[in-house]
Amino acid sequence: MRNNIDGHFLLIGLMAYPIRHSLSPQMQNTIYSKLKVPYVYLAFEVDQKKLPDAIKGIRALGLRGSAVSMPNKQLVCQYLDKLTPAVEMSGACNTISNDNGVLTGYNTDGMGYMRMLKEANIDIIGKKITILGAGGAATAIVVQAALDGVKEITVFNQKDECYTKIETIAKKLNHNTQCDVCVFDLADKDQLRKEISDSVVLCNATGVGMKPLEGKSLITDPTMLPPDLVVTDCIYSPRKTKLLEIAEQQGCKILNGIGMMLWQGAAQIKIWTGEDAPIDYVKEQMGFND
Repeated sequence: MRNNIDGHFLLIGLMAYPIRHSLSPQMQNTIYSKLKVPYVYLAFEVDQKKLPDAIKGIRALGLRGSAVSMPNKQLVCQYLDKLTPAVEMSGACNTISNDNGVLTGYNTDGMGYMRMLKEANIDIIGKKITILGAGGAATAIVVQAALDGVKEITVFNQKDECYTKIETIAKKLNHNTQCDVCVFDLADKDQLRKEISDSVVLCNATGVGMKPLEGKSLITDPTMLPPDLVVTDCIYSPRKTKLLEIAEQQGCKILNGIGMMLWQGAAQIKIWTGEDAPIDYVKEQMGFND
């Protein structure tokens, strides 16, 4: 617990709804304390209706910045002054930096996911990944993976507004990168089985598996998951979702969203403070090495 907070400290926020379950405040404040930098990180329950006023609050109160999570990652882009190329491509922002009143939108989700795979010695550069979902986290991963050199990405989502958006993003990536991105209807289980069969990694980037959908999985047939497949879930609470349970029983290597959370947070801290986050220290302090 920090007991040296004074008038020189700056506030960094986390805006999402719901958000009280998030481990990010604990992680971020653990890092700031270790680095001895004058920042405090707090979570605020902000839904899409409150988002415009919350952005005004960043400017008015002089916050150093804010993290952004569901359901605000896409909507927030229209309220910012500048967007990085990855945000422009994905249409999703998870990090705001306030530089003298100029708000710049970044997306570290994709960077965090790719770094998580690297730290686990999983090489997908020049290979294929299948992603479930087309929301903010999914689009960030798709864009970053394509930019980093993944050869092929297949995305499965239900036919909704997000489906149309990911189709547009896929066209941009197919035109501007060497990656082949295809989008399919999640209801087409035969196509999903086919695409998973020659993928190195399967990623669940939806909220299915966390509250209020805890215990649910988009994949219920274990035979769709070959033993040599790496199965990842962007969810970190619970640490082992139903999908990861099914995958583990099939002999697959599994990764939950803790690594993605840590490394995307490390990228945020670099943006806000210029410092490198002591990830090994955080893992030890938060019990992530267990």
